[in-house]
Amino acid sequence: MRSRVLLALLAAALVAGGCTGSGSPATPGVLRVGLAEPATLLPADVRDQPGRLITGALWTPLADYDAASGKLTERAAEAITGSADRKQWTVKLRPARFHDGSPVTAQSYVDTWRAVADQPWAVAPVLTRLLRATSITAPDDATIRIDLDRPSGQVPVWLSAPGLVPLPRSVLGSRDWAAFARTPIGNGPYRLDGAWRPGGGGKLVRVTDTPGKAREIDLRVGEPAAQYDAVKAGELDLAAEVPGDRHESMHHDFADRHLSWPLPEAGYLTFPVADRRFADPTVRHAFAFGVDRAALEAGPLRHQVDPAKALLPPADAPGERSGTCRPCTFDAAAGKALLGQASFTGPVNVYSGPRTENWTKPLADGLAAALGIQTAPKPPPATGTPDGPATLVVELGTASPGELLAALAAAAGYTDDVMKQNLADAEAAATPAEAGELYRLVENQLLRDLPVVPLWSAHGHAVWGERVHEVRATPFAGVDLTALTV
Repeated sequence: MRSRVLLALLAAALVAGGCTGSGSPATPGVLRVGLAEPATLLPADVRDQPGRLITGALWTPLADYDAASGKLTERAAEAITGSADRKQWTVKLRPARFHDGSPVTAQSYVDTWRAVADQPWAVAPVLTRLLRATSITAPDDATIRIDLDRPSGQVPVWLSAPGLVPLPRSVLGSRDWAAFARTPIGNGPYRLDGAWRPGGGGKLVRVTDTPGKAREIDLRVGEPAAQYDAVKAGELDLAAEVPGDRHESMHHDFADRHLSWPLPEAGYLTFPVADRRFADPTVRHAFAFGVDRAALEAGPLRHQVDPAKALLPPADAPGERSGTCRPCTFDAAAGKALLGQASFTGPVNVYSGPRTENWTKPLADGLAAALGIQTAPKPPPATGTPDGPATLVVELGTASPGELLAALAAAAGYTDDVMKQNLADAEAAATPAEAGELYRLVENQLLRDLPVVPLWSAHGHAVWGERVHEVRATPFAGVDLTALTV
């Protein structure tokens, strides 16, 4: 009898301590978050979800920008204003300090942008566009002044890029980027306690205690499947990635405690300018109809993407979207008919690009089956340009649709004076709505001429336990650790 009483008391103590089964106890005010190993913690070099998750807590960007609504929300900036001709922009900063106690000034931003723009690893397009300005100066500690060589209404969008955050004078003086990536110093709500441990993780500590928000965040590096199961068992509070084989069970295991959001990444198929067989838009449309995007999503891409419904992915698309573009639909019969109409013959080489090797062969095999032609997947040519279609992954460094549209046209070798003028007019537009209409014109033109075929857009997944609340995510930061309540 005594042993049964002791067991009952021990079970009650475990429940009171927050332990579930074999799980570790949950400490009040501490969140346990599972994630994959980030490639880097240098903000201007971050291209993966784990890196965005961590740097989003360590740094506060100047602003957040929502591409769909055109809404700008100031963060580190108190105000971002432009002159009537949109050639001069002024950023007023809120008072802030780096985690080492040094002040964040306007000069911090100016010096950081200039230093980072010189680095080969930097996510460069937005920096290139911004630094093309006539001058960027800091008239005083709280003011950044940007003088452009031509009108642009896109400056607030560029300034919201997560890579355009300040770095402290210590790293700008030493330029020891590798050391700084291990012990980053930001201006955000959380600081890293000690150095990042590759393969292990790190601990984030809130700079200023805020009621309801996590005091500490224990970041644990591991495999997504194990982390998913650990959240179910109560050993983790949140898993920032859901593997493909848990995609369906996620809805049952975490009924109202899972989230999906668009990521700034998309996949395309480009056509070679040199191969005259693809000069006819009819042929390019035939190949677009021959892509079974749902099979790619469920197969080699393991439910980590959504089949494309438009040329611009949700993370970068102005306005609300409904329906699916015609070239985004799978219609093998229409594809075969168009190839016959164009008297197209194979065989066709389909070339992979960086980070596309795992799905280029299934894509090529699917095109062969749908269109009745012979295809062969190929690695990127050592020299010269591909003589057949090539798979392409585009990572967005900014929420400006103009950056992506221009990049897609350049990747396909597509030039058109009307498109160029519309892009220039969109950049100079006075309002996001005006710019959005012009971007739509360019998007529609590219969907008509189809130098690139949209295939998929990436999305993120997260699941969490019952003690976690207010989980939200944005395309460029992922799960917002600063917003979580526990």
